[in-house]
Amino acid sequence: MQRRERDGQRREGDVQRRMRGVQGREGDAPRRRGDVQRRQGDITLTGRMGQPAEKQQRPATYADLEAVPEHLVAEIIAGTLYVSPRPALKHVLAASTLGMILGPPFQLGMGGPGGWWIMDEPELHLDDDVLIPDVAGWRWERMPEFPETASTSLAPDWVCEVLSPSTAPDDRYDKLPVYGREGVGLVWLIDPIKRAVEVHHLGAGGRYVMDAVYRGDEVVRVVPFEAIALPLSALWKRQGGTGSKG
Repeated sequence: MQRRERDGQRREGDVQRRMRGVQGREGDAPRRRGDVQRRQGDITLTGRMGQPAEKQQRPATYADLEAVPEHLVAEIIAGTLYVSPRPALKHVLAASTLGMILGPPFQLGMGGPGGWWIMDEPELHLDDDVLIPDVAGWRWERMPEFPETASTSLAPDWVCEVLSPSTAPDDRYDKLPVYGREGVGLVWLIDPIKRAVEVHHLGAGGRYVMDAVYRGDEVVRVVPFEAIALPLSALWKRQGGTGSKG
């Protein structure tokens, strides 16, 4: 579950939510993915661009996250409950296609080295934060057995976030520091509108350093999955065949 909204701010019980209202990505119906609800002690929070935020009663808890309707996505970052609708289909296409490309060679060992678990939207419990990346991967040496629980507290070795206009600031400025704190070695940021893939590695002080940006319809080899060629065009559009029967 993940969620966010930026335009309206509202309170439900003790928790304040911020939901970001945005126009749906590239022609989708209007949607919200960024207004954030926050709770943090009795302190005044400062919103983006220096705008004051209201006083918070308490940090958001997992019970608050569970109370969010199932059709929304919810995360907790630094005591703030982020609530958003399900992403637009362009976002879903990029994330799901990436998982399909990486799964056979790296999880199943089909045409590749194996040695990874590749998961779509795993629920990560990292200290007090609850994050749901679009795609994540764990090396088998760090996660020998696939967890039977609904979530994991073991930080991934690699994370991919698919950006949308409303959530990109959160992915870059709120989630990346959590991944850095937890030692996630590599992060990809995919922008399906700009058709770009950014690759970041964890540097000194838990900060990410951008290694490369790949664009358009390039065929690339990207760490940590450089054992295969990745056709970026597959993340944006239909590949091969006519779809006809017979």
